[in-house]
Amino acid sequence: MSESELADASLPWACGVPPLQAKLRSTPEDFLVEEILGYDADGSGEHALLWVEKRGANTDWVARELAKFAGVSQVAVGYAGLKDRHAVTRQTFSVQLAGKPDPDWSAFPHADVKVLAATRHSRKLKRGALRGNRFVLVLRETQGDRDAAEQVLRQMAARGVPNYYGEQRFGREGGNVAQARAMFAGRRVDRDKRSLLLSAARSQIFNNVLAARVDRGTWDKPLDGEIWSLAGSRSWFGPEPFTDVLAERLARADIHPSGPLWGRGEPPTQGEAGALEREIGAASGDLAEGLAAARMDQERRPLRLVPKDLKWRWLGEDALELAFELPAGAYATVVVRELAR
Repeated sequence: MSESELADASLPWACGVPPLQAKLRSTPEDFLVEEILGYDADGSGEHALLWVEKRGANTDWVARELAKFAGVSQVAVGYAGLKDRHAVTRQTFSVQLAGKPDPDWSAFPHADVKVLAATRHSRKLKRGALRGNRFVLVLRETQGDRDAAEQVLRQMAARGVPNYYGEQRFGREGGNVAQARAMFAGRRVDRDKRSLLLSAARSQIFNNVLAARVDRGTWDKPLDGEIWSLAGSRSWFGPEPFTDVLAERLARADIHPSGPLWGRGEPPTQGEAGALEREIGAASGDLAEGLAAARMDQERRPLRLVPKDLKWRWLGEDALELAFELPAGAYATVVVRELAR
C-alpha cells in the first residue's frame, strides 16, 4: 500500500462508501500532529524536557541528533511515541544531562527540527507515557458531495468510527504480517523487529474481528458476552448483563465494546462475542498460535474511536480542514477513511 492511501480499502466502512475523494499529505504542513503528554515538567532534575517541532523527519533520527548535539549517549534520550515522518509534528523528548548544563538548544543544527521550549524534569520520558494527540489535517483536491460529507462528519462526531489499526502498523505493502508468519515458522529476527512483527500479527486479528462487527453493525453496540473497554485507559471489565447503567455509559462514550489483542489462552469474551472472536482467531490460526507461543498475554482494545472536539471547515472550493483529538494508540487515517478515499 502506498503512503498516499488513507487506509486499507478492504476494511468495511461504518458510514457507507465515503462521499469524497481527496489527497492527504500533499505537503507535510497538511498533516499537523501535536502530542498531549497529560502532565507538566517538574521544573528541576537532570533531564531536559524538550518541546520539539519537526518537519519531514523520523522520530528516532531526531533522538539520535539530540543526543549527538548534547554530547550524551542515545540511551539518554527518551520520547513517548513515534510520530509520522511525512508531517509537521510537535512532541516531547527528554535528554539526560547528568550534571551538564543545558546546551544552547536554539543552535540545534537542523533547519527542519526546532526546539521550541526546554524545561528541567526529574525522570526520563518513557514510551507510552502519552495521553493522546491533536491533529489538524487538510484534504486537498476534494471531489464529491459536500452535503453528504457534512452528514458523515456529524455522524462521526456523534457516533465515532471503527478503531482499526492503520496501515502504518503493517509496514510497506502490508508486509509485516507475512514476515510475522515467517518468524512463527522459524525465521530468526532481531529483538526490535520481533516486537514489530508481534504487534502486526495482533493488529491483523483485531482488524479482522472489528471488520466482522462493522459488517454486522455491532462495532458500537453490545453483544452477548461483551468485554467493555474503559475510555482513556487500558482497563476492561465483563462480561456482565447489559443494564441501563451500561447503556448510558456507552451512549456518552465512557465505555466501548472491545476486541482481542491475541495471546495465550482464550479471549475473556463469552456468548456471541466470544464465539465470533474464536471463529476469527481460528481462521488466523498460525498468527494466533504464534502469538500464544511467544507468550503474549490476552489484552483488549476498544472497537470504537470517538474523535474529541471534531471540527471542520472548507478552505476554498476543493480543500477541507479537519481538527480533532485522539487517545494514544489511535490513528488519524482511520478517521479520515470514513470521509474520503
